[in-house]
Amino acid sequence: METREELLRAKIPCPETGIEIKRTLCAICSPSFHCGVDAYVRDGRIIKVEGTEGHPMNDGLLCTKGLSNREYIYRKDRILTPLKRVGRRGEGKFQEITWEEAYREIADRLLAIRAQDGADSVLFFGGYSKWFRPWLHRLAFSFGTENYATESSTCFTSGLMAWKVATGRPARPDMEHCGVFLGWAFNPYHSRYLNGKRADEAKARGVKFIIVDPRETPATEKLADIHLRPVGGTDGALALGMANILIENGWIDRDYIERYVSGFEAFAEYVRQFNADNLEALTGVPYEQALAACRLIHENGPLSVNESSAPLAHHKNGMQNYRAIMALTALTGSYDRVGGQRPSLHTYVHQSSGFQTREEEFVEEKRPKACKEPVGKPRFPLWYHLEREAQAMDIARQITEGKPYPIRAVFACGMNARMFPDTEYVKEALKKLDFFVDADLFLTDTAKYADIVLPACSSFERGEFKTYPGGYATYTEPVIPPLGQSKSDADILCELAGYLDLDDPLLRSGYENCVRDIIRDLSVTVEELKAADLPVLVPEREPYAEGAYIEGGMDTPSGKFELDSLVIQAHPEWGLDSLPTYRCSLNQADETDYPFILCAGARIPHALHSRLHDVPWLRSLRPEPEADLALCDAERLGIKKGDKIQLFTAVGSIEVKANPTARVLPGMVHMYHGYREADVNSLMDRDNLDPYCGFPGFRSTRCGVRKGEN
Repeated sequence: METREELLRAKIPCPETGIEIKRTLCAICSPSFHCGVDAYVRDGRIIKVEGTEGHPMNDGLLCTKGLSNREYIYRKDRILTPLKRVGRRGEGKFQEITWEEAYREIADRLLAIRAQDGADSVLFFGGYSKWFRPWLHRLAFSFGTENYATESSTCFTSGLMAWKVATGRPARPDMEHCGVFLGWAFNPYHSRYLNGKRADEAKARGVKFIIVDPRETPATEKLADIHLRPVGGTDGALALGMANILIENGWIDRDYIERYVSGFEAFAEYVRQFNADNLEALTGVPYEQALAACRLIHENGPLSVNESSAPLAHHKNGMQNYRAIMALTALTGSYDRVGGQRPSLHTYVHQSSGFQTREEEFVEEKRPKACKEPVGKPRFPLWYHLEREAQAMDIARQITEGKPYPIRAVFACGMNARMFPDTEYVKEALKKLDFFVDADLFLTDTAKYADIVLPACSSFERGEFKTYPGGYATYTEPVIPPLGQSKSDADILCELAGYLDLDDPLLRSGYENCVRDIIRDLSVTVEELKAADLPVLVPEREPYAEGAYIEGGMDTPSGKFELDSLVIQAHPEWGLDSLPTYRCSLNQADETDYPFILCAGARIPHALHSRLHDVPWLRSLRPEPEADLALCDAERLGIKKGDKIQLFTAVGSIEVKANPTARVLPGMVHMYHGYREADVNSLMDRDNLDPYCGFPGFRSTRCGVRKGEN
């Protein structure tokens, strides 16, 4: 029989060890997965984590990030009490204060600014994570402003906008039933890891895979029947060229197009210019490879397409590229089809689960009726038309210039300046604010610019309502007490609403009561969800019905899949193209001085923005920031692996280690972002933004490379 010491070393849950298994969710990759976690708890501390078997999302699996939750929660820079700045902004000098003092000062300062310059001079920003956004959004509206912005100004929303323009609803690829899977920027073994398991299963069933990625990745090696390697930012030209091939060869669904597609003739005429004569010159992809891919699609349908909202969107032409790729689903009759793209309705916090909640009503019922145009609306009118919120990429400019009106204060949850282009410009803008508040788990470099810092807690330390695909919902309970005096973001927002004396009894009544209001149409209750060991199936879930959406008329002006957008046509003053046209993605820097294309954010499997660079386990997998460049480029510049190199743009320069590799295209440099000692986003041109959605050109910016001092 094992001794107590042996049981403890093995972390065996039993009365002898005092170890219990408590169930929660991982919110590090918020909100895509929220995988179920079995937390091994002893004396109120996490000692081990595993994936929850039987959980509808991950069924026992966890990625490298999820497995690091213990180290993540107990990081040395956790904020344990409210803090008040006593040094210069950015210096990181604070004194501890009480929650009462913090709330009083925040309320007094924000109300004074509102009284003097109006509610619109205060901006509310949601960064990491995303679970609390409906509460922050409602707080902003109840305060009296539309100046609510989120980090989704650089993530996800560009793709969502593209779907809204074309079909009115987003759609998900049906990999389980497709014949050919077009994996555009599909890298599941490094990002969205559960799709890797699904892809392996699909490959075993005989599904054909076309992977489109400039890099060689585990997906291109394990899955690809055909690997297309376009130069960064040229995805739209490749998609338009493939559309032309499909049309010219008659490999399209004409009956579907006639019944459900609008703008086909104009689109077909436009794509004729992307052909055998210029496709390789435009994209780097040989025409014969594109032709082979189209033949594979024609012979192995139905077609399902993965379009990633980060690598495809982070270009000056990102949203249009996205629309061009989606057009392939219209041509092949794949939208709203089993084995194609399944349209989905929003359920709750960026998740589609097959049933509806009242989240949007919870937010919209407090939208102020008389307020100034939110930040970014004049510059990115399509963004506001579709999203009805501020575009965060224009915040720093408006703070700095004070036009069209001044932004004097920012209240933020999890703000990260490294998620913006030209990071130093953003930091200088934060210095100009009269008042800045940030809530976070950690004393981040951005939090150091705040006047008041509030300690937020992790998903292990709070209760949270969450929905999952397939009709599931859950409401977790805390598995450990909050560290120090930390609180959940939602509790902070509800309590602050009281100190601000907002005319919003529901928000002031607390998070759980708001959840009750949001799910009041469902048969399940908060109590039932809390009592369940696993997420429960919601009776109101509706199974997918093939063709129901297109047959009933889509949520577009024409009621059809619009290849030529009537929304954009109706607003010529916007200066945007209604067809998914292709434009060069690169900023206007001189190609002679900056001959390389810099891609910031190329995925590595153990990082999430800059959030995990200070987690020792994960940092050990790639201890120093490195840039990947082609072997031929490294040889030409006399650069060897591990050499120090400088990446430079017209904005600035950083020094990193070189990683010459055969996995990247000549002329391209790939680097992950968020390192404080080498922040690649600090090199980005802050005006190199997509005019359709405002997204920055993180993944196609001109740069130079030179050998550093070793």
